[in-house]
Amino acid sequence: MSNKLKVGIVGGTGMVGQRFVALLENHPWFQVTSIAASANSAGKTYEESVSGRWKLTTEMPESVKKIVVKDASRVEEVASDVDFIFCAVDMKKEEIKALEEAYAKTGTPVVSNNSAHRWTPDVPMVIPEVNPDHLAAIEYQRKRLGTKTGFIAVKPNCSIQSYVPALHALLDFKPTQVVACTYQAISGAGKTFKDWPEMIDNVIPYIGGEEEKSEQEPLRIWGKVENGAIVKAASPKITTQCIRVPVTDGHLAASFVSFEKKPSKDEILALWKNFKGRPQELGLPSAPKQFITYFEEDNRPQTRLDRDIENGMGVTVGRLREDFIYDYKFVSLSHNTVRGAAGGAVLIAELLKADGYIQAK
Repeated sequence: MSNKLKVGIVGGTGMVGQRFVALLENHPWFQVTSIAASANSAGKTYEESVSGRWKLTTEMPESVKKIVVKDASRVEEVASDVDFIFCAVDMKKEEIKALEEAYAKTGTPVVSNNSAHRWTPDVPMVIPEVNPDHLAAIEYQRKRLGTKTGFIAVKPNCSIQSYVPALHALLDFKPTQVVACTYQAISGAGKTFKDWPEMIDNVIPYIGGEEEKSEQEPLRIWGKVENGAIVKAASPKITTQCIRVPVTDGHLAASFVSFEKKPSKDEILALWKNFKGRPQELGLPSAPKQFITYFEEDNRPQTRLDRDIENGMGVTVGRLREDFIYDYKFVSLSHNTVRGAAGGAVLIAELLKADGYIQAK
């Protein structure tokens, strides 16, 4: 282990927790040393605690099988063994907020997959290639929490990561209106087809709370840190419909956009091809080398073919066309449990380490 940071996964038995476990196997900077979950799982080995409930197609890493699961509510005990934690618990919003703040107050950085703190004014909600400057809010958050080293940083909703990166690359042309329809995989609900046979040969045109998140969270991502609080952007105006579709992984979005200054198609394609963020500049371990990949074929991106591009951390785009109501329309895709969940959080943690926010205790 030597100089690797010690990582705890709080909520490690659920689908996203399992994805954290898989992604962190052989990570060059991080080593999973602690896993915590509900009291029902505490005291069992990790292998025992998820017996019959391992939801990934890859095998469980040998390195975690014999880790004894701790009770996530015993904050001091869990925090004492780790340098930072990933949090992916399934609890009520107010309970999650209290739990994450309790961990932060022990001096432990918390990188959260949960939605509870996404609108807490001094908690950065980050897509590392898009708004790394929001990490500046951590300084103010630490003062509020009364800690020198602890804090909470969160990743945004999985659905917006299919279309926000593509829009972000075009911000200089000032998008004014966006219509986005997302087609979201069942793993976004923590399910497989075995768990949810009703989704086979079916589409459900409603996902609770998802449209509000998809319309408002991009504005916070594009906001500014002012006096220690993140103030959301006023534009563009975004409206969405979010639909559950019968695929295992991968959220696809069909977007329609109008601009204040309409770009040419060639300008858009060049910006997508050349877009890089701080993760690419820093060469972070989980960063995709090509963040946005454009397909010229009319029938791409396809969920099954393209969700795993760049190890599931890339965004794919296709079907860019001029529109007679809006300026342009396009289709884009991201892997919802890798880029949109655990992988996105791991990349945030890598950026936090690179910037000195996470260090060995």
